Amino acid sequence: MRYIFLYFCCFQLLHTLTFAQETTGKVQGIVVTADGKPAVSATVVLKNTRYGTTVDAKGTYSVEAPEGRYSLLIQSLGFESKTIPVQLKAGETVTIPSVSLNEAARQLDDVVVTGQYEPQSMRQSVYQIRTIDRERIQLRGATNLIGVLNNELGIRFSNDATLGTSDIQLMGMSGRNVKILLDGVPMVDRGDTRESLNQIDINTIERVEIVEGPMSVSYGTDALAGIINIITKKPGSERVVVSGRIQEESVGREYRGLSGQGSHNQNIGLTWQKNGWYIGVGGTHNDFGGWQGNSTIRTKEWHPKEQWLGNVKFGYRTEKLNVWYRLDAVDETINALGAVNINTNQARDQNFITSRFTHQAQGDWRASERLQLNGIVSYTDYSRRTQTTNLDLTTGRRTLSLGQGEQDVSAFDSKIFRVTAQYKVSAAVSLQPGIDLNLESARGARILGAPSINDYAFFISSELKPTAAITIRPGLRFVKNSVYDAPPVIPSLNTKITIHKNTDLRLAYARGFRSPALRELYFNFFDASHSITGNPDLKAEYSNSFNGSLTWRSVSTSTIRITSTLTGFYNDFHNLISYGYDPNNPGVMKTINIDRFKTTGGTLNNTLYTKNLQVTLGFSHIGRYNSLTQSDSGLPEFVWSPEVNSNLTYHLQKIDTKVSLFYKYTGKKPAYETQSGADGKTLIHLAETADYHWADITISKSITKYVTLNGGAKNLFNVTRLNNTSADTGGSHSTGGAVPLSYGRSYFLGLNFQWSK
Repeated sequence: MRYIFLYFCCFQLLHTLTFAQETTGKVQGIVVTADGKPAVSATVVLKNTRYGTTVDAKGTYSVEAPEGRYSLLIQSLGFESKTIPVQLKAGETVTIPSVSLNEAARQLDDVVVTGQYEPQSMRQSVYQIRTIDRERIQLRGATNLIGVLNNELGIRFSNDATLGTSDIQLMGMSGRNVKILLDGVPMVDRGDTRESLNQIDINTIERVEIVEGPMSVSYGTDALAGIINIITKKPGSERVVVSGRIQEESVGREYRGLSGQGSHNQNIGLTWQKNGWYIGVGGTHNDFGGWQGNSTIRTKEWHPKEQWLGNVKFGYRTEKLNVWYRLDAVDETINALGAVNINTNQARDQNFITSRFTHQAQGDWRASERLQLNGIVSYTDYSRRTQTTNLDLTTGRRTLSLGQGEQDVSAFDSKIFRVTAQYKVSAAVSLQPGIDLNLESARGARILGAPSINDYAFFISSELKPTAAITIRPGLRFVKNSVYDAPPVIPSLNTKITIHKNTDLRLAYARGFRSPALRELYFNFFDASHSITGNPDLKAEYSNSFNGSLTWRSVSTSTIRITSTLTGFYNDFHNLISYGYDPNNPGVMKTINIDRFKTTGGTLNNTLYTKNLQVTLGFSHIGRYNSLTQSDSGLPEFVWSPEVNSNLTYHLQKIDTKVSLFYKYTGKKPAYETQSGADGKTLIHLAETADYHWADITISKSITKYVTLNGGAKNLFNVTRLNNTSADTGGSHSTGGAVPLSYGRSYFLGLNFQWSK
């Protein structure tokens, strides 16, 4: 199945070549800096269209688009932008005289799409949004999203050593309250952890947008803590682009070239476009050899994992219309090697095999200057299979194990239909109504019956601009669910106030909402380390959330720019879904509703940009509710954890080399828990997960026009496990014992290749 999309891609490419028509014109030219050097990587776009490119190593550019009148916008970090009127005619090429860019400190605002009526600059958004761009992803030498997000404030990861999976926490909330989107389409997960974060091809990512706080009006359930939207690469103006990547990395002290021990990553991609038609295909192979760690037997502390990821995208775009289809496919195998039975000389091994196919078709149509329509249709087919075998090490014979649950498949499918309209009533009033249909079903031996959940929603929001300095966005969402009684209406209110030309204030209230997922209602999971049952009687979660931020931008000069953002939040959750012991079976945990939970805290982010230097420095202090205060008022209401991060990138222009340092301090994570004393009385104990420092250093060097060399070291402080003083070590899903974090310090070297025409 993993090669079917390649055949489909070839068929579509031949079809496109046959039917494409010559209806476009071309504009080309040269862009240099004030000292006459090529303005490498400057962006050249036709304003209010999707047509654009970047300046190459020779300073040249070429943009192809349908005939018509346009404004050509040339921009580059640290330089003033230039706008040039241009008229394109079919079959003709317009050559623009050489353009020289003057230095300026004003950094280009990131363009964001999450929660927006249309793509717009981050400064104009009513939401406080963080972005991670493609350059930063490449500089980190990351092979998955965890390697990108682990440096962000308010984000933590936890690892399940038994299953070989990871989960995310955002602003004190677990992964089940974080919505993961791929180009606006929700990712499907089997359990309550966000395994899907590790099943997205990082080589296809253009940027990551992070929105903190509930986004339930726009995106529905699961968005209580926030949204992480992964935006994939879009075609530029180049006719043909061929890209490739190969990276080798050690795992702790373990490494063997190209296969086996260590981490081995390969990627190849091809895109083509002509006359508005475009098609792209790509594939990635990730081979992680596992990590032996302190294990002296056959088992490994970190399981080996192999991934094959493929994608196909094709579409058609004009100045007013953009329609496209995309397929993302994942085939993942995690190999958990078992210990050898000294009596039989046999070992029991398990493979956890994931198969995921995500289909999505999207369209944008600008019907007029006032009306724009957007549509999404998506289907995800996801399954995870457990394959258990017994290996006779004497004969080498491997046989299937026939124990209960040892040959198991859990399958989930999700169908999504979403349509929104953006209508501009006037310059001061815009409306966005929409419908959102989500249909989910599940099946498998560990799932009770063959359940399904259907969610139907209508939402509407408005963007009001009573003055040039104030933007107000109220919103409402109305939900009907097939399983539970949804709240009659979910409101939100976001406001942005421009206090000064360099200072913006954002204030927001939102009613968060999350329905119980199929996995929490009906999924039963029993193995050597887990004893968990679903709970069909769960109630929907809801929250009242308040957020605020203040952004100050220093006055631009010719050499420097500084930005500081102070944020604060308070979330009050009801009926939060978590795990608790089954009163009828104390050895088993089940999903339950917690009566109350809260999070609060704040962050301070600072950025400095100069011509060759980029520096960020951030702080956060996050508090999580201590539920034991309800029985003991002498305990603090919140337990707090600090974080500090800093990123530094310096560009050595003479040798075209970038040196980057990424650092984060993650403070202790405290939690109060109860335990029984020697006399049988209940005691309250303060447990703590230890703090740690994390740092990566990387170097990126352009070897030729088409080839870049990346290398560096990750986890410089060699952190592997975190001490944990929790006394809860005896049951399933317990919190005690050392916390696995990483496989130690590693070193990597990689080559990136990109050729275009």
